[in-house]
Amino acid sequence: MKHNDPLIRDLEAIVGQGNVLYDKVSLSHYEYDASLFKARPRAIAFATSTEQVSGLVKYANEHSIPYVARGSGTNLSGGSIQKDGLIIEMRRMDRILDIDVQNKTALVEPGVFNLTLQNALAPYGYYYAPDPASQKVSTLGGNVGENSGGPKCLKYGVTSNHILGLEVVLPNGQVTWLGGSAADAPGADVLGLFVGSEGTLGVVTRILVRIMRLPENVITMLTIFNSIEEAGQAVSDIISEGIIPVSLEIMDNLTIQAVEDSMNAGFPRDAEAVLIIELDGIAEGQEEQADRILELCSKNNVVSSSRATDDKARANLWAGRKGAFGAIARLRPCYLVCDATVPRVNLPKALSAVKEISRKYDLPIANVFHAGDGNLHPLILFDERDREELSRVHKAGSEIMRACADLGGTISGEHGIGAEKMKEMTFIFSDQDLEVMRGIKKAVDPKNLCNPGKMLPQAA
Repeated sequence: MKHNDPLIRDLEAIVGQGNVLYDKVSLSHYEYDASLFKARPRAIAFATSTEQVSGLVKYANEHSIPYVARGSGTNLSGGSIQKDGLIIEMRRMDRILDIDVQNKTALVEPGVFNLTLQNALAPYGYYYAPDPASQKVSTLGGNVGENSGGPKCLKYGVTSNHILGLEVVLPNGQVTWLGGSAADAPGADVLGLFVGSEGTLGVVTRILVRIMRLPENVITMLTIFNSIEEAGQAVSDIISEGIIPVSLEIMDNLTIQAVEDSMNAGFPRDAEAVLIIELDGIAEGQEEQADRILELCSKNNVVSSSRATDDKARANLWAGRKGAFGAIARLRPCYLVCDATVPRVNLPKALSAVKEISRKYDLPIANVFHAGDGNLHPLILFDERDREELSRVHKAGSEIMRACADLGGTISGEHGIGAEKMKEMTFIFSDQDLEVMRGIKKAVDPKNLCNPGKMLPQAA
């Protein structure tokens, strides 16, 4: 049965009848992501192939309809919503197309969950290094858009360090391939431009990733501190010593309480802060590194330390850390996830600044973060039904960004700018810097239809 709205009829002609959502209930499900922003789209089209994505983009371009590619909608900065536009839903493009152990690559579609790829690689003795805490539900397409990190990014880097090639549908509907399996592809690094562009330059339809052998040995330690600042200083001292663990993760007492109420991961409830330390690689020399790390922790008044004795204990610790964001929902109806990065030596100053902002705005703030690379995630707790409190939340979040920028840091480590932090871009970029970025956007997307209104503030 044909729909009486020509837009819906045209979209169904591209992706097939039954693959377009347009009713009020469905649209309401897509009007938000994991940020505080809402924007109701006109329609949602489920794509299952590059050809369909290209057809949708060409149609949007021809009819001047703004659009955004969306996976699980876990974006934390309002990057995967689009007011009065088209949602190109990518979750059905979820195939792992190839695992090439000889060349240490895997070819996947953008709707594949990060953890799904990890599980598929494990029987081969391989893994994909970027491992965001949301890996159970975040898609690799979204990871590419946000240049996601995760606990292992301290040693192995973020998504951009593991992407070899991308198949991309440009804003004019043209399909092109960027990069490739060669270690150093010739020509301009257009691939580097697309990773982390938050879906504003095109729609990724295939991803070629670098895979790595599972490490020979892993040591995971839990250290307890009487203050989050001392835990932060321990992190700085470990890195200054020249030791690069695979992970250095901190959680404060508020987070610990929520995690223990949620899943009983084994964190001591009376600890002001815990620091999870993980080493991986060849076994030789690891014990000496672990001993030296504990010495450095002792210099920062570590209360106690323990080691995961087997894979089950290790998995339990990481379940607690990766489940922290979900557990925090027990404390208040809503929370804003701030995402900023400072040089490691300034971690104690940044944490003190967050505490002061918490007091200033009378808002509880839980802290859980990738301490090894200075990536803070202060979680500001509130109730959105209280409009005055919500106003204070936005002010507090912006002040945290400013404090981190003033300490030589930046306003996003892995969650992107999206719609949330566009005005804060001026904290770290000059007008000339931003104009260069706008020029790139205009050259690739002259009609400004590909995820518009994200990342780049309008020119003054």
